[in-house]
Amino acid sequence: MLVTEAPDRLRDLERLGVVFDADRHGALALGLEGGHSRRRVAHCGGSATGRRIVRQLSARVVEEPAITVHEGARATNLWMEDGRCVGVVLEDGRAIRARGTILATGGAAALWARTTNPPGSLGIGLSLAHDAGADLADLEFLQFHPTAVTGVKGREGFLITEAIRGEGATLHGADGERFVDELAPRDEVARAIFAELQRTGAASVGLDMRRVDPLLFPNVVAALRAAGIDPEREHIPVAPASHYMMGGVVSDLEGRASIDSLFAVGEAACTGLHGANRLASNSLSECFVFGARAAHAALSGDVSGRGSAPPAPRPLAKPSRATQEALWRDAGLVRTPEGLERLLDDPHPLARLIAACALGRAESRGAHTRADHPEALPALDRVHAVVGAHGPSRLETWS
Repeated sequence: MLVTEAPDRLRDLERLGVVFDADRHGALALGLEGGHSRRRVAHCGGSATGRRIVRQLSARVVEEPAITVHEGARATNLWMEDGRCVGVVLEDGRAIRARGTILATGGAAALWARTTNPPGSLGIGLSLAHDAGADLADLEFLQFHPTAVTGVKGREGFLITEAIRGEGATLHGADGERFVDELAPRDEVARAIFAELQRTGAASVGLDMRRVDPLLFPNVVAALRAAGIDPEREHIPVAPASHYMMGGVVSDLEGRASIDSLFAVGEAACTGLHGANRLASNSLSECFVFGARAAHAALSGDVSGRGSAPPAPRPLAKPSRATQEALWRDAGLVRTPEGLERLLDDPHPLARLIAACALGRAESRGAHTRADHPEALPALDRVHAVVGAHGPSRLETWS
């Protein structure tokens, strides 16, 4: 479904004014990224795709009279009536009733101490859904991006896009030698860097993009130069960082969650599309394919209800720095049962759910690596760790 519908969604974006990079003949300039067998990724401004799409669509949203934007407003809980979601409650006590409520809140990678994500990526949508009784799944599958800048003031965690390695950038250890196939899947590259850092005691490895045309990635080059690094002359210090959660709110092909009239799309959702290890750049395609489907499904809902008063806003659980450090240490690139057991006592509820899912998967698969179980178990193919509102995680087979 994603492969079939993504080209039409890309054309929708073009009609809305998004300009994708083109070659000299005017055709889409397609990029190559880790784990890909052919060039298949459309970009805007090199690695600025997400930013440019958001910028253009935000401009269209404020011009649309049918859309009301609540600036600076934050949802603290879902408004439930008889097991159905009828809207959201905001931090200031206001409530918004809706025929369909769509969670498009992003992922949870900022729960880890070292991340490529903005500070708000704390799994808030997942927490809202779980508190209301919706199922979550696959929380153990957190992808670590191999090449995030480290040791550079003001640019800690700045992501160096995988597309740069697709154009020929290479990775080098402390001895200056290459040590990994740079276009292997992300989990393999990230673990190879992690092992190299452990072996040498270094804080970073070097990314060499001196043979890459800097005009292809102007925002990356400008950001690095502003931080005092000249990528045309020197190696960039990089190390893995938490990046993308494959798990989220269990949802179907229309984005429907396990609660009536609640939907989830993008990184907040878990359809099973990304398996145990998202393929680079599939996330934006997913946003627009599933976002369109969820919007149509939500609009077909019923606005009726018994008209009960909304509940009071609830305080959102915010992770402490200690929780973020604990997740990095105990649910990082390589996990142990002892570390995960420690996380079960963490004060943050989502950290405990992540630990429960990771403990329940006694194998290594995709982005989830258990030091005590280094191989994948065939018996766990297509099996997902699901956590409901009550009780421990359970294993379900999805087809």
